[in-house]
Amino acid sequence: MRDVLYYGECLEGRADFLTGFLAEHRWRVHPVTTSAAVVVDALDSIKVAVGLIHLESIERVQLRLLESLLRRGGDIEWLIVLPRQFTKDPALCRFISESFFDYHTLPLDGPRLINSLGHAYGKAMLKTKAAFPPVDFSLSLLGRSEVMQQLFHQMEKIRGVDTPVFLGGESGTGKELVARLIHQHSPRRHAPFVTVNCGALPPTLIQSELFGHEKGAFTGAGERKIGKIEAAQGGTVFLDEIGDLPLELQANLLRFLQEKTIERIGSRQTLAIDARVIAATHIDLEEAVGQGRFREDLYYRLNVLYLKLPPLRERAGDVELLAEAFLKKFVRENRSRVRGFSQQALRIMNRHPWPGNVRELINRIQRAVVMCETPLITPADLDLERRLASRALLTLDEARQIAETDAVRNSLMSNGNNISETARQLGVSRVTLYRLMEKLKIEAQGLCQRHDGGISPGAKSDEMRDHWT
Repeated sequence: MRDVLYYGECLEGRADFLTGFLAEHRWRVHPVTTSAAVVVDALDSIKVAVGLIHLESIERVQLRLLESLLRRGGDIEWLIVLPRQFTKDPALCRFISESFFDYHTLPLDGPRLINSLGHAYGKAMLKTKAAFPPVDFSLSLLGRSEVMQQLFHQMEKIRGVDTPVFLGGESGTGKELVARLIHQHSPRRHAPFVTVNCGALPPTLIQSELFGHEKGAFTGAGERKIGKIEAAQGGTVFLDEIGDLPLELQANLLRFLQEKTIERIGSRQTLAIDARVIAATHIDLEEAVGQGRFREDLYYRLNVLYLKLPPLRERAGDVELLAEAFLKKFVRENRSRVRGFSQQALRIMNRHPWPGNVRELINRIQRAVVMCETPLITPADLDLERRLASRALLTLDEARQIAETDAVRNSLMSNGNNISETARQLGVSRVTLYRLMEKLKIEAQGLCQRHDGGISPGAKSDEMRDHWT
């Protein structure tokens, strides 16, 4: 027995005849015969794959009702029965051809209708099998707050399409993790996910890194190099800190987005690339466009589907949830005997503004697990006791400077004073990091950079980027 939703604006006797005819052919009919508005409400409670609209006459004023009905029942395959006279109206003909699986004119051909309903039902079942099951993103990106539930809902809506996605939000909110989750739950999940940190690449190498080069294209090009965009063929390329991309290279990226082709440096061969683009930045790109630092046409190409990641201070109730998850991880990794947080520590964590967002929370808990000498972590272990005591005496600029100073110092320490790794962890370019260190009067001994052969000794890998929740 299969189900069909039936909406009819016709003589009652004819409606009864048609519903009876469908029932004889093993269709369970759910009739709604009053108005299209009632049908729209019924769609919330009746789950069917096929719908049938039966009209004795049709006027322009009804089209708006039918359009709302079809939009609300977007997953239903619709058929319509109506008078032959509709073919005299071009606008109505276009609406029928674009909106319905099939149409039937009066007088009705019963066997043909049954056959058509069967085909519509089969197509609906194929669509159901092809659709992705809903994803519970909260299993990977912990959050119970309302703003996070809204983010999960938006991620669910965009994961199955190929449209470019732009991720905004402060540093430390987890933009790379969100991009990776969108890819992992998309039709492209079996192809590569390639990350490009546009702020960490030297200007002289960024074009080669993005688009590749041929052997001999320039001094030092001893062999062909496949660029990041080409390496993402069939998958997703994540352009992190897109706001730091030099203007001269923004034109090349725009050409790729428009034409889906690239050319390696030193080659005249055009390569077709099928890769979805997800871009992210912590800066205000609209402001950058207004200041002439970012191309307006590229901004609109990237900013088709926009997701803003909420800062931790706006995620009511999520701090304790995240803190407990990170605590379990670090206790297990460090074989620590720490059992939990003191009540005072929980109160202070819930009141702290978290200027460094989730990244700052990770850093403080990781430090606390190592330094704690009691079973319960205290505010002093988190280095938050002093901040809480002095917060009322500080101006906003002073509090921000203290938070920035701690974030930079802690990141430098955890990364062995490696500037490239520290800049990547803080979500800024190396130039921005140097400016911050100068502004905050931070000195670090034995600074090291990332080299082609890897990270120099003393630098620490940023494993936590793969474990953000």
